[in-house]
Formats: sequence, structure tokens, C-alpha cells
Amino acid sequence: MHTFLRPFLSLLRPSVMNPLIAVVGATGTGKSKLAVDLASRFNGEIINGDAMQMYRGLPIITNQIPIEERNGIPHHLISCVELEEQPWWVGKFRNESLRLIEDIHARGKVPILVGGTHYYTQAVLFKDQLVGDNASAEVKDEEGDRVAEEDNDPKSSAKWPILDAPTEVVLQKLREVDPVMADRWHPNEARKIRRSLEIYFQTGRPASEVYAEQQRTKQEAMTRDASLAGAGQLRFPTMVFWVHSEKETLTNRLDKRVDGMIEQGLMAEARHMSDYLRERKAQGSSVDQTRGVWVSIGYKELAPYFEALCSGSVDEAELENLRRSGVESIKTATRQYAASQIKWIRNKLWKALADAGSTNRLYLLDSTDVDAWEQNITEPSERLVRALLDDEPTPDPKSLSDLARTVLSAKEAQPQKESASIARCRTCDVCRKTMTGEEQWQIHINGHAHRRALRSAAKRAARDDFLRRRQEKLKEVQEADTGSAASADVKASSPLV
Repeated sequence: MHTFLRPFLSLLRPSVMNPLIAVVGATGTGKSKLAVDLASRFNGEIINGDAMQMYRGLPIITNQIPIEERNGIPHHLISCVELEEQPWWVGKFRNESLRLIEDIHARGKVPILVGGTHYYTQAVLFKDQLVGDNASAEVKDEEGDRVAEEDNDPKSSAKWPILDAPTEVVLQKLREVDPVMADRWHPNEARKIRRSLEIYFQTGRPASEVYAEQQRTKQEAMTRDASLAGAGQLRFPTMVFWVHSEKETLTNRLDKRVDGMIEQGLMAEARHMSDYLRERKAQGSSVDQTRGVWVSIGYKELAPYFEALCSGSVDEAELENLRRSGVESIKTATRQYAASQIKWIRNKLWKALADAGSTNRLYLLDSTDVDAWEQNITEPSERLVRALLDDEPTPDPKSLSDLARTVLSAKEAQPQKESASIARCRTCDVCRKTMTGEEQWQIHINGHAHRRALRSAAKRAARDDFLRRRQEKLKEVQEADTGSAASADVKASSPLV
């Protein structure tokens, strides 16, 4: 087919009905660029799947694609939430995204869902795995647990003030009423700890029991009703592109990206957020900084700098140190966020696709070498989307690149584990670290850091034991000397016979 014909053929209505393209991956890998490329070639519109990019007025901190780079493509659910609005929850995002997808399909266009908040996008990709009369009023949270739409309900704090207490207080209360869930969460997972206790208050039952009952109900209903067999399946004929880069290259790219964001005005946006908080405080109202855009990377790392700047309590040198420290913290947090995004795809998304028998719909595109974008990203993605739209066979995902073969082969070789109803959080007394789930625990105890800590602990124990025995020996000698001296004194003071 001649290349010049492709743009015109791409405007035709696809032969496959109601297709959906999803673009996932870590921050900094090129998801937004690929989405725009695909939308431009295949008459598409883009739905943003990044929770932070929904906020208006903070394009740099939230990493929104600049308007000049959107190529005139409509972008939905981006820059649509004001700073003072209540954060969206996953159920609201899912419902609005499905409405948009239906509208885009009705106009004969192709919806492209792109974003890094992967539990948002995953809620759109797969049919609800909920059953029962109240299924429509429930959604899944990040860990796959079903939670009520009242999640993030601001009225809960008024009913149960302890929910706004420090996390350690909330966790202690959760241990009293639901020790199973308390053992599940990492002490730093404040939102999940709070939500588990909130469920107890709302239902009068431990969240662990609620989840277990829901799982039993689901299995029983699916056994009775064959029409529910589609639960957990993909909602649409879907192709998922995982834009991925090798770790070292991505790390360097992210560090440079943060430097670029600083140059583009990140500090000004962070200052705006800081000023907004001070204004609200002066008005006698508070802002929950554990939710919404306040947990985005960029502001909270620079908060100490702005506090010192406004208070005038430190000199210029110390102020500059705080600024530099904040920027380095942003880089560290960005790298950690990228790692967590990749972990989600490797574990959560892969398992969902495996359960649906659709791992062949996940295509890893190697964006390590940006100079080879056309060869590694543009050409294979165009071939694959055309195959999807024409309802033609698609190639083995491992055939696209060496990186795809390495990563996807490792996932295929990994045995699928049965999901435990409730995972458990465990703390290593040697390393003073807490891990969630048996898999992470095994990785930790078999890791080099843990082994070094064990050796160091053994050396300290041996040294302490040596010092203890030495101290005991010295004490025995001192007591013996004292006894001998006392005996000599007695003899010396005795009258001569």
C-alpha cells in the first residue's frame, strides 16, 4: 500500500466495531506523543487517564502535554478540575470515560485512553467484576478491592473525627476492629488505612469480612448465571500499548525532565499552590493535603522551601539549600513513581489481562532510543492499530523487539498465583522495613541488602556477646580481688594469739 494513501484510508470508519486503544507506561516514556501520533493517523480523540492532569492551572507540575504538541486532537478530561474541587474517585472517572467513549464511537472516531494512573485506566478497560443488586454503586480500589462510591466522602470526617487523626492513630483503631486489614496495609498507606476503618464505621462490619463475602457472592452468582461469565473481560476490542524504556536510560531522562520543568516554571506553580493554602488558612478553612493534586510530585517536596521563604526565618544560603533539596526530592520521587507505574503494569494489569485471556493484546514498544522513534514506535504501532481496526490477525507481542521479548517472556514464564483474599504486611526486624504481600517479602529476605544486614547484625551480636563476657570476667576478677583484700584485712585486724 502506498504511504500517501494511509492518512485518507485512516479516516474511514473501522471495520471492527467500537475499538479502543490504550496507552500505558511510566512517566517520561512518551505515552502522550504516541497517543497524539495514533489519533492523528486514525481519526482518534484522546481521553486523559492521569488523575493529576485533570487539574486546571498546573500544566507543568502535572506534566500536561502542551497545547502546541496536541496537533489539534481533542483531549478529554484534561485541565477540567479546579484546585478547590473535590478530587474525583475512580468510579466517577470510569463512568465519565465510558460516556466519552460511547460518544466518540457514535461519531465514527477512535477513542484513545492514555495515562499513568493505571488503576483509573484499568477500571475502564475491564468489565465490572461485581455482582448483586448494589454492584452499580461500587468500584474497585488500587488493590482490586471493591469500595463504595462514597469513598472520599467529606461527610465521613464529620461523622467519625478519628478518620482525620494521624495515620498511626487510625491504624491502631483499625487493629482493634479489623486486625486482618491492619496487617495488610503498609504504615505509610494512609488513604487505604483510613478507608478500611471508614468501611467498618459505615457497615458495622470489618472490611476484611465485607470483601470476603463479596468474593463468595461473586463466585456463587457466576456459577448460577452463565451471563456473568464476561465479568473481568475487556469491554471493547482493545489494543494496549505499553511504552517502555530501559531503567538506566529512563532514570537519566527523568532527571533531565525535572530540570526542564524547573526552567519552564514549576517553581511558580508550586508557589501558587503554597499561596492558595495560606489564603485558605487565613480564611479559617483547611485543605486536605493527603488527596487530589496535593499529593502530586512537585509541590510537597518544595513545601519546606516555601514555608521558610514566607517566614523569612532562614538566610539566603539555607534557603538555597532547601530549594536544591526540594528539587532533588522531586527527582527521587519521580523515579520512584515511574518504578511503581511499571510494577503496576507487570503485576496488576498483566494479571487482569491473563484472567481475561488477553495478554496477546498487550504490546510493549521500546522507547529507550528516542532517535529510533519512527522504527521502534511509529511503524509497529501503525501496523498493529490497522490490524485491530481491520479485524485482522496480530503478531506475537514478543516479536516486536528484544526488550519486548525479554520482558514479556519473563511474565509468561512466571506461574500465575492464586490471589489471596487478603494480603498481609510484614516487617523485617533486622532492616526495619515493611513489605506488603508474600512476594515482596520473599524478594526482600532473599535480597543482598537483607543479607548484608543479617551479617552486620551477626557481627554486632558477636561483638556485644564478647563485650558482655569480657565485662562479666572483669567483674569476677574484681569481686575476687575484693574478696581477697577483705580476707587480708580481717587477718590483719585479728588479735595475735
